[in-house]
Amino acid sequence: MNRYLSIFATFARVCLVRDMTFRANFILECVTSLGWMAMNLAFYLLVFTFTSEIGRGTGWTKEPFFAFVATGLIINSIVQALFMPSAEELTEMVRTGGLDAVLVQPLDAQFLLSMHRVDFSAFANGLVGVGLLVWAIPRLPHPPSPLALLLYPLLVVCGVAILYSLVIMLAAATIHLGRNQSLYDFWFYLTNFSRYPAEIYSGPWGGPLRALCTFVIPILLVVNVPARVIAQPFTGQAWGMIVGALLAALLSLVLSRWVFQSALAKYRSASS
Repeated sequence: MNRYLSIFATFARVCLVRDMTFRANFILECVTSLGWMAMNLAFYLLVFTFTSEIGRGTGWTKEPFFAFVATGLIINSIVQALFMPSAEELTEMVRTGGLDAVLVQPLDAQFLLSMHRVDFSAFANGLVGVGLLVWAIPRLPHPPSPLALLLYPLLVVCGVAILYSLVIMLAAATIHLGRNQSLYDFWFYLTNFSRYPAEIYSGPWGGPLRALCTFVIPILLVVNVPARVIAQPFTGQAWGMIVGALLAALLSLVLSRWVFQSALAKYRSASS
């Protein structure tokens, strides 16, 4: 474990040096990301000028909803900074045969392929999320309990694990297809479902979609569970969601490992 942590630290240091070499580009990426986020927050503020709650009786008033948004920002920024850059490179590595050089290394291929690039500019949204969460927590109608504050980081890690698993399985599709440039687009479509409280998925269309995105592709658990634990009263029903998120994270990691290893077993070098 220490060996892999040391190697990852080396990867991160090299990426940071590269980003600082082109500081103007780094600053521009941060500003672009923050500008996009500012427009989203302005849209949510506009929504709350016309309503006091997202969904009648859901409890997602202004401050709890912004805690929800903050949680989504934190989780997605971690995934986009640590895993997405490496996954996006996999397409080119498969097409050119660069994957061969990775497979002969005396290290786990999944680790190398999913964590060799770090995009530090993606942490900008995460910092906004932390600031937004710090602003929202003291203003919540029901202050979170000490237990909720302790569980929150664990559930954030579970959300990151679920999204990481989805990244790995999408990357495995690249190995099967040889070229898959729609990875980021499909990722964006999937994560869009996690940007809103689960209560909005109701009715004849929303109900089945909610079930699909909870029990088949557990994308709704990523943000909803940690945000609900910290932003709404901690009740007995919360334990079911917490256990569900923990199991979903564990099963997602196991499934993604199996899918990725199966894809590697079918890989045929592009250079041969």
